[in-house]
Amino acid sequence: MNSEEKQALAEQAYQKALQYELDYGCCPQCVLATIQETVGVIDDSTIKASHGLSGGGGLLGQGTCGALTGGLVALSAKFGRDRDKLDKGRFINNFKKGKELAERFRAEFGGVTCEELQQKFTGRTYDMWQADQYKAFDDARGKQCAHATGMVTKWVIEML
Repeated sequence: MNSEEKQALAEQAYQKALQYELDYGCCPQCVLATIQETVGVIDDSTIKASHGLSGGGGLLGQGTCGALTGGLVALSAKFGRDRDKLDKGRFINNFKKGKELAERFRAEFGGVTCEELQQKFTGRTYDMWQADQYKAFDDARGKQCAHATGMVTKWVIEML
């Protein structure tokens, strides 16, 4: 695939991931499902396993943004260390790609945690375990989380 084709694919993936986030939520699953449908690499069990990573992990907000986490999982699915190679070194290339993605994310969105993004997107943080606060966050964030989900997906496609 040449660079123009890859860029077009990345743009299509952006749109699909954005729409998945708007329609279904759970940003890490939206990133991974789109990557699976676009370039493969991801299996269904990986998508399922990412479910609890949403909202900074367990909807607590304090961990890494779920979209970024989904992107890191996707990169690791392609470049990470296999189970039978645990004793074969750290596979530093995967960490370099993950660092590149995280740094790009921080530069674009001003943080890497769910709470940092909540603050940037809405001016405050929310307890997503309180139904009224989750609704307030959902209303206040608009399409910003979906945009972050789409951007991570686009960048990962470009990096694969």
